[in-house]
Amino acid sequence: MAGSVSSSARLLLVVLVLLVSLGTTGSAVRRPQAAPGADFARTAATAIAHGKYDEAEKLASSRGANDPAAAVLLAQLAIARGQYREAQAMLEPIVARDPAGDAALELALLYRTIGRASDAQPMLLAIARQGGASSDPAALLRAGRAARALNRPRDAKAFYNDAERAGGDSATINTAWGWLLLEKYNYSDALKSFQSVVEADAEWAPAYAGIASVLEDDDPPKAVAAAAKALTIDPNLAEAHLLLARLHLDDDHAAEARAEIDKVLAFNPSQLDAHALLAAMAYVKDDRATYEKEAAAALAVNPTYGEVYRITGQQAASHYRFDEAATLADKALTLDPTNSRAAADLGMHLLRTGDEAGARRALDRSWRADPYDLVTFNLLKMLDNLEQFITVKDGDVLLKMHRDEAPVLREYAMPLAQEALKTLAAKYGFTPTGPILVEIFPNHDDFAVRNLGLPGMIGALGACFGRVVTMDSPTARTPGTFSWQATLWHELAHVVTLQMSKQRIPRWLTEGISVYEEGKQRPEWGRDMEVTFARAMDRNKILRLKDLNAGFTRPDTISLAYYEASLLVDHIVTTRGQQGLNALVRSYGTGVDNDGALKQALNTDIAALQVTFDKALEERFGTMRRALHDSEKPVDASSIDALKTASAANPESYIAQLALGQALAEAGDPSGFAPLQRASVLVPNAIGTESPHALMAALAEKLKDEPRAIKEYEALISSDHTNVEAARKLLALAQAAGDDRAVAVALDRVVALDPFDSSAHTGAGRLALKRRDQPVAMREFRAALLTGAADKAAAHCDLGESYLAAGMKAEAKKEALAALEIAPTFERAQELLLNAVGGTSR
Repeated sequence: MAGSVSSSARLLLVVLVLLVSLGTTGSAVRRPQAAPGADFARTAATAIAHGKYDEAEKLASSRGANDPAAAVLLAQLAIARGQYREAQAMLEPIVARDPAGDAALELALLYRTIGRASDAQPMLLAIARQGGASSDPAALLRAGRAARALNRPRDAKAFYNDAERAGGDSATINTAWGWLLLEKYNYSDALKSFQSVVEADAEWAPAYAGIASVLEDDDPPKAVAAAAKALTIDPNLAEAHLLLARLHLDDDHAAEARAEIDKVLAFNPSQLDAHALLAAMAYVKDDRATYEKEAAAALAVNPTYGEVYRITGQQAASHYRFDEAATLADKALTLDPTNSRAAADLGMHLLRTGDEAGARRALDRSWRADPYDLVTFNLLKMLDNLEQFITVKDGDVLLKMHRDEAPVLREYAMPLAQEALKTLAAKYGFTPTGPILVEIFPNHDDFAVRNLGLPGMIGALGACFGRVVTMDSPTARTPGTFSWQATLWHELAHVVTLQMSKQRIPRWLTEGISVYEEGKQRPEWGRDMEVTFARAMDRNKILRLKDLNAGFTRPDTISLAYYEASLLVDHIVTTRGQQGLNALVRSYGTGVDNDGALKQALNTDIAALQVTFDKALEERFGTMRRALHDSEKPVDASSIDALKTASAANPESYIAQLALGQALAEAGDPSGFAPLQRASVLVPNAIGTESPHALMAALAEKLKDEPRAIKEYEALISSDHTNVEAARKLLALAQAAGDDRAVAVALDRVVALDPFDSSAHTGAGRLALKRRDQPVAMREFRAALLTGAADKAAAHCDLGESYLAAGMKAEAKKEALAALEIAPTFERAQELLLNAVGGTSR
């Protein structure tokens, strides 16, 4: 593409940075013997890292006002408190005498803070040059920090390594290196670096803040613990307070977030990121006066501080407002054209609006400014991979699939997408604005990168941004581990609710509706969390409604939050009707918060809703949760008699009935059906290989009771909707029994879960042809050929015969000739050809 960085050039640069980015600077933090003259610097650095600012100030005062090292320390303390002019006045005279010393580094970094980057640049270059010609650990550490500021990570690593080998303070060095690794998204090595520091010095607060930052996205509870530890050591550490504020915002706890930011500003009224986060909070609340006030406060300190708009854009994006986020990132670039992170954010936001051409331009710009940014590289590589996709358009839907999968997948994905949008638009009284882009990725890491810029997202199957849906292809994961059809329906429900609420719906409601609508479309799609939820309910582990949104940010509660949110949606529909739910979704578009929306649409509040919801849950799950009580406790399985005794004594215990039934089934004893049947009544939708219906199906097979086995496998897949192996077993049994109804059920499930199974398509096609459903037969036989049918000659005949049955003789002739080219003496193909040329169709 003209004007873009070539993928090969990007790869070369990323390989270079990866070669120097793996690992910490040293194997472990050690405190080497201090070099002469280093005691003061090390003592001062330790005092600040331990949050002992008064001690550091006394240390500086003891050196006298004319001591340069003391003046630098006092300037550092002034900068920490936001006293930038005072610090500048202290540092500039020293720098005039020593243009590459500690004062020069602090002044250069201060200049960058207050918007004088052009003045800082030559100073940083001079410091880096001096480090390259020095063996002094202090000079090397300065050079490393300067190189980091200059975005020269390879040089920074080399300087940090040399500084440590020369006797520099390992805690300071590894903390600095950890932050650089974190900036470049090398989370695992950043964590190792920070951990090595706290293992050697348990009071080094900046390292705890670093650990918290590494864990912020993947494990918020541990991030909170690390930040809290940092703040017990240094109550004024801005990074820790701001991290906690961001996590509170993720949990929709604005007051708590504001309290953390206020603590930062109480210590440093000029802290730029604190003002930016306050601006962002006001923006997403549509409080434009406060937003402008806080942005102005930041820009008064640094007139080129584009970060105020970039950070606001991040918060807008976290609230699904991606068009606004892109505008804000662009505004950040207008203010600071050198801000590579703003360019990268702009690229990400544009991807989420569907503007992939604009995203590439922004990402190329970011890459040219910072060729060491892993997220930017990943996104550009993903866009390169998208060039192998083809796009199919039908109305407002743009379906983008890999060229190898598109011929098959388009036959199923497009009709399902159209059905979902038509069904949901009618139900919610809202037609979403198109075009709606749906991208289906055969490689899960490409899907993850498309969404977040990094591989991973192991638990995610799909994502929606309002007009853009991304998801795993059926081939991205092992068949039987998920339903791509349920995922597509789920994400298209988001399209409706996000747009309907003007991108302002809270996560609990949009996710709750999407899961709820899965179950409404196909009941089996909504059953796989019932048992898990009932167990959590019995243990009093379900989420209170006031904490429901926060449940989506914790790895230990996210699955529960999805399902509980869907139950709450169901409760709202049951008690207030679909019109009540629709009114609730629309109310968020007026800019009100949760409390305001509940009052406006449903005339209730969270406390009242909790009461009626609790009652509804008990009515629905009470029997099941009681049956599952103590289900984790071991059962006395010392003998069949012991199990029978337990079963008789506990007729309402699921685990007692299941344990007896399983033991009898393993022995091939038909009396095992009774306790297993009882277990299936107590917990109707249990899933998995050790569920009652699975065990009864296996027992029936062992006893050669095919009708019972068919019945049990059907019951199993009616709840265990991703269990493709159970569907295949059902198919084999039903085909052997000549049970076309059960064959149809099994084939429908296998094709739905594994649309690249050619034999399933062949079976579905023949069944459709038998039922005289020619359109379905033709679709299935085409799919069988495209997915690599083992007997290609027969597959061409299958397709040709379906064409012939539909009166399409020319197409039938073509398929007959294709079969004969493979097998010239194939009588079936010869007969097909005769019928297609002039005979009668069968």
